[in-house]
Amino acid sequence: MNRLILSTLVVAGIVAAPAARAQSLSNPFQVGGAAGIAFPTSDLGNSVNTGFNVTVALGYSPPALPVGLRAEAGYNELGFQRGEGNINIAAFTGNAIFALPAAGFTPYVIGGAGLYRVGVSAPAVQVNGQSAFSITTSENDFGFNIGGGVKLPLSSSFETFVEARYNRVSAIGGSQSFIPVTVGIMW
Repeated sequence: MNRLILSTLVVAGIVAAPAARAQSLSNPFQVGGAAGIAFPTSDLGNSVNTGFNVTVALGYSPPALPVGLRAEAGYNELGFQRGEGNINIAAFTGNAIFALPAAGFTPYVIGGAGLYRVGVSAPAVQVNGQSAFSITTSENDFGFNIGGGVKLPLSSSFETFVEARYNRVSAIGGSQSFIPVTVGIMW
């Protein structure tokens, strides 16, 4: 008897999940945000520690297609391993999302490109016991990102997601790459 009830619930969940997804896409426009951990990779990982990421997003997902669009503004900050200061990376990107078929949740692939503003901030430097200068510099460069995630609908107009993306930008004397792992909401 318990197996029959469990089987019925599983089948009902599988049947209801696409209906819930279709309802959540009745309005194809979404707004949301995310936050998480930013992991430095490659050369950037040799000079900075793990940092943080915050992002706001505007999305468009047409109901009949597995492809959507997301415009994002993100901020990443990674502190230097030696000494004070940080590297901060603001990103303004346009991204395409390709949803993969699944029941109850939606795995997806995401990638895009845009403007990355890479900045370096360091406090005043001491020279011969006297404060000499502080360093603050930034530059704008083109960069890209690619990754994947999983969306889980929580209601007809609200969903949560977890994703990880590789970001790469050529800036400040070389390429900077990092991987933010974020948790977010879209409604």
